[in-house]
Amino acid sequence: MADDRTPIDDLDRRIIHALQQDARHTTASEIAESCDVSARTVRNRIDRLEERGVIQGYDVDVDYEAAGYQLHTLIVCTAPIHEREEIALRALDVDGVVAIREVMTGADNVHVEVVGVDSNDLSRIGRDLNDVGLEVVDEDLIRNEYTRPFHRFAAPASDDE
Repeated sequence: MADDRTPIDDLDRRIIHALQQDARHTTASEIAESCDVSARTVRNRIDRLEERGVIQGYDVDVDYEAAGYQLHTLIVCTAPIHEREEIALRALDVDGVVAIREVMTGADNVHVEVVGVDSNDLSRIGRDLNDVGLEVVDEDLIRNEYTRPFHRFAAPASDDE
């Protein structure tokens, strides 16, 4: 097995790009065909990328509004730098929290993504976040979110183009 510090190569990047586009409906055989390698090679590479922690999971993209949670909200918070990680991990246990992002610097250093059914739900989540040590600075309703695979993982353009 490769050293964990070994950088990913072009094949790894192409595999990651294909999985980022649609992991659920993309088979190892389809990736292998587009990369001109065997499906077994692709499966081995995926296993290695998972073991190394490069691929950390396969997430479900949920339309919270369609699921009955019309208040999809980004709550910007502040946490003391020396406690930020510990507090962020505790905040994951708050009912309604779906994601937390630590920001490297600044006062607004923890971004908490939450879902709720009404304003009472959001108020409770805000109080619970305060109880675990986060100071709520701002709240923004999320209208839409758009994602795409990281462009540097795509296959390099051929010289013919």
